[in-house]
Amino acid sequence: MGSVTSDRDEPALSVVIPVKDEAGNIQPLLDEIAAVLNGRTVFEVICVDDGSADGTDDEIRTAQRNHPWLRLVRHEKTCGQSTATWTGVHAAHAAWVVTMDGDGQNPPADIPRLIEARDTSAEPNLRMVAGQRERRYDSWLRRLSSWTANSVRARLLRDGIRDSGCALKLFRRDAFLALPYFDHMHRFLPALIQRHGGAVVTVPVGHRARRQGQSKYGLHNRLWPGILDLAGVLWLKRRTKLPIIDATE
Repeated sequence: MGSVTSDRDEPALSVVIPVKDEAGNIQPLLDEIAAVLNGRTVFEVICVDDGSADGTDDEIRTAQRNHPWLRLVRHEKTCGQSTATWTGVHAAHAAWVVTMDGDGQNPPADIPRLIEARDTSAEPNLRMVAGQRERRYDSWLRRLSSWTANSVRARLLRDGIRDSGCALKLFRRDAFLALPYFDHMHRFLPALIQRHGGAVVTVPVGHRARRQGQSKYGLHNRLWPGILDLAGVLWLKRRTKLPIIDATE
């Protein structure tokens, strides 16, 4: 764990990184996380290898020699980003969890910005700080599909989130575990948190081009499934009733 003072220290922060075929990207990302968080807080990083076939898991195991706070969980078969995130959050030890992509496009230097927004927020029921990318370094097709899906989602869900697809988020572990699980749920986390009565605040974060490799998302597996999933989230929102509990007795 980062900032280790004893073997019994519990992490104050768990960083969950779903990865699929990110050899060459994950080692530099882990080194960056170490540079940002060492000495700042007690932390752990959980890499969930979602059935990689390029030696990503070997790269993570090699990194564990220098990073004692690093843990590896591996899916034998590819299950998707939402399931990998779910696996990592279940394995986490801290009350607060940061999620980020394993391709290096989310700058670890923005993690303290999320923490500061949490610590200074006046929201009494804050459950999530969501990063919102200021500028995208993706292909035009990926930007187009993301913009279209985000526009439709924001108009229908009215959650105040313009960039739900940004993986860089900080949230309470127990709030996440209380959510209904379904494939692609990671695209709707702010709306789902709000559905359960939690407050969500946003902060601007950076975005970078990939160091190497190719994106796993495109028009066929991002835009159309996202729109279909949106119908399910709308149904959940309409079927939810939050009670007002009188705790005075």
